[in-house]
Amino acid sequence: MNQKNYNVGIVGATGLVGQTFIKLLEERHFPLGELRPFASESSAGKTLICQNKKWEVTALQKNCFKGLDLVFIATGDELSLEWSPQAVEAGAFVVDNSAAFRMNPQCELVVPEINLKSVDKKRPQIIANPNCTTIQLVMALKPLQDAFGLEDVKVSSYQSVSGAGQPGYDELMDQIANFKRGELKAKTFPHTILNNVIPQIGSFNAEGFSSEEVKVMKETRKILSQPDLSVSAFAVRVPVPVSHSEAVWVTLREDANRESIVKALQDFPGVQVVDEPQKSQYPLAQMATGKDDVFVGRIHRDPENTKLWMMWVVGDNLKKGAALNGIQIAEGIFDIQPAL
Repeated sequence: MNQKNYNVGIVGATGLVGQTFIKLLEERHFPLGELRPFASESSAGKTLICQNKKWEVTALQKNCFKGLDLVFIATGDELSLEWSPQAVEAGAFVVDNSAAFRMNPQCELVVPEINLKSVDKKRPQIIANPNCTTIQLVMALKPLQDAFGLEDVKVSSYQSVSGAGQPGYDELMDQIANFKRGELKAKTFPHTILNNVIPQIGSFNAEGFSSEEVKVMKETRKILSQPDLSVSAFAVRVPVPVSHSEAVWVTLREDANRESIVKALQDFPGVQVVDEPQKSQYPLAQMATGKDDVFVGRIHRDPENTKLWMMWVVGDNLKKGAALNGIQIAEGIFDIQPAL
């Protein structure tokens, strides 16, 4: 086991995903030498605690990545496009949680349980962390792809407000607090999210797909290394604090029975099957929140098509959907065994 300590930077350290990165570095006993939390000028000077030490938040500036082995990017595309290459030039591996480099053919798009072997561990580079919705989807698809082959995937996602970061989470909490007074203001989302369901995540293209849906479709094909896979997505925002849920329709290339599908899912690392619908036992957002695994249930066949199976997939979008996946990438790069 690798005993070396690593110097780590987190860009966007004070945001929801950044805070989750810090929590996981502590929970998983990541061998940390130095932590450099980066945030906006307004947060500079604040201190964050990780592994019983205080670390001062600083703003991004020239040469700020010097001496770091690893940098997590937990901000938007623009900042990542500007600063990720600088971190690599300084000699650090970059795990980028934004969408900036996901479809870049020069960058690997990684879910460790699926395609970590594609990463060259010998050279600093930008490694893209997939979209939170995509991660939990491919975690459920990969074991089925390996066992039976995939022909077609359709997914409808029901995504929590924390998928829009701290502003999205705060907006729902504010609307709950002000509900009785009727003072419900929409700022982060296009409409009031409390007591509502909004069929829009991101902007729309000419074909009517939202940017979130396009990400899921393109990223799924890339991660699974199946460019001809038919994938169609429909993304919906729901008034849930944390954890995304997905209804998934999967057409397999080979016939399979329910027992073999359940076994394939159960045997895949990072997936838990919760599937006793007669007892009202199936994955829930509340069940997944704070958990590392992706949960799958409601596994049943379409009566009109023997190769079409339906399932319900739920995962914590801040953990496996973002920070945990990034930490696992880092552990894989440096051959670190987490001390859980």
